[in-house]
Amino acid sequence: MMMEQLDAKPLNPSGAPPSSLAGAREVADRLRARLAAAVLGRDEVIELMLVALLADGHVLLEDYPGSGKTTLAKALGDAIVDDLPDDDIPSFRRIQFTPDLLPSDVTGVSIFDAPTSTFHFRRGPVFAYVLLADEINRTSPKVQSAMLEAMAEKQVTVDNVTHKLDELFFVIATQNPLDLAGTYPLPVAQLDRFLFKLRMEHISRDAELEVLATWQTRLEGPGDEPRVTRTQVIESRRVTRASVVLAAPVRECLVDIARTLRLDKRVLQGASTRALVLALPALQARAMLHGRDFASAEDIAVLAPRIFGHRIELAPGVDDPDVVISECAAGPIEKLARASLRG
Repeated sequence: MMMEQLDAKPLNPSGAPPSSLAGAREVADRLRARLAAAVLGRDEVIELMLVALLADGHVLLEDYPGSGKTTLAKALGDAIVDDLPDDDIPSFRRIQFTPDLLPSDVTGVSIFDAPTSTFHFRRGPVFAYVLLADEINRTSPKVQSAMLEAMAEKQVTVDNVTHKLDELFFVIATQNPLDLAGTYPLPVAQLDRFLFKLRMEHISRDAELEVLATWQTRLEGPGDEPRVTRTQVIESRRVTRASVVLAAPVRECLVDIARTLRLDKRVLQGASTRALVLALPALQARAMLHGRDFASAEDIAVLAPRIFGHRIELAPGVDDPDVVISECAAGPIEKLARASLRG
């Protein structure tokens, strides 16, 4: 399979949307540069964040306080410029989830206007391009269900009236892996709406030293790093889906991994078919980021633990889903790699 040339003309300085994989990759590179300037030592997380954004998925971060999640989310929102006329949707909003939060605090509320005797809808913070849902497992199931509709359907329903969210709507949710007191574990249906679940470990010693050495300059922002427009991100998604090939052996590999997981005695509940469908644009996005116009066995090997890890339920005594997934995926991935070499 021929690889598309990625040395085509760069994006139009006026902000024209990309029309090729080269243009889509340039959009991603601009986002990557701004995120890398804001958060140091998180290259892998940044790439997976870009994969999720371009695959139209959402990300659940399981991390420790002070690991840079808010900075990362704000940098992503700040990197996207609103280019729609008459659109007042902010690039970035943050919701700090607490047990006393109400669904209307997230979605918005209808306000009665006495002079006109009419109701007006006041948008909640969910109306944004990038939404940081901080400590999402600290709020009640009622609020979590409101978030479920927003994440799954890109809409909210208030007083039996449906309000559409923006097409770009992207959720970065966080939860603390250690502090479980007073939390409401996310239900399976909610977890299934997240494309990836990422664990943010502590950064390396060298990266921490660089953080301390550059903290003053980074307070000023990413400097001259160029931004991208909302339309460029949307078009990058469309170009990637239209241009990156998902060959039949790739789809067979995904199905074989899922079936192997379901039959494994260490797994009580396997991944759903919806997980396989959501995996397809993620594979396309990663292939594009790595300069290919086709998904490969490497893409599946890297993304499989991120996609399936939070969707399977392990048997008692089994603690590490990554090990189970890697072992179940080894055979199908090797089969796909051999088929690719023969092709």
